[in-house]
Amino acid sequence: MGAGGLSTGMKVEIFSDVVCPWCYIGHARFARAAERFRAKGGTIEVTMRPYQLNPDAPVEGEPLIPALERKFGPNARQMVERVVGAATAEGLELNYDKAVNAATFEAHRLIEVATRQGLGGEMAERLFRAYFAEGRNVADPGVLGELAAEVGVRDSGEGGEEVREQLARARSLGISGVPLFLFEGKYAVSGAQPEDAFSAAIDEVAERTGQTPITRLGAQGDGCDDDGYCAV
Repeated sequence: MGAGGLSTGMKVEIFSDVVCPWCYIGHARFARAAERFRAKGGTIEVTMRPYQLNPDAPVEGEPLIPALERKFGPNARQMVERVVGAATAEGLELNYDKAVNAATFEAHRLIEVATRQGLGGEMAERLFRAYFAEGRNVADPGVLGELAAEVGVRDSGEGGEEVREQLARARSLGISGVPLFLFEGKYAVSGAQPEDAFSAAIDEVAERTGQTPITRLGAQGDGCDDDGYCAV
């Protein structure tokens, strides 16, 4: 048995883009569901994967609202109001009047570097917040350097090839929208589902793959641990 009473840790890949509001919301909801599973003794290994909603977005950035209005017309404001309401309910701030539409390849590369250092989730969350709440240009090397330093990531400048490979993999998997949560490489959940729906999906995958946490009954009694220590 591995840690937490599991045979192995559950592996979940989250395909997302840092300029996608539903990815930000979904990331927050899934994180809470994952903590609920861990609290029951489960183990989840989460890896952030790249997806680009607009690969042609400018590196220099531009105000987001006009870009949305060009793409969606008069419905843009209504779309914004709906997603802002959903984010607010999750305790997340979306400030579209400050947000800067910008390319995300380098942001994904930074997440890849952070993932190698065990900080992929933290780096993604910081990029979400920088983009949606602070109006930062997530394509600007100076901005990315500041954000990396805040999270404690040492940017090696590498990771670009891995990002390109994962973007190609997303296409090969037929992914056409994000967020998408891929469990064990074969069970997929699409969209920013409610927290309870994520919890149900985690539990179902755990049952299907033999990773259901042990439910402990009663108080913890005396015993010995893996290091050979025995309570006296």
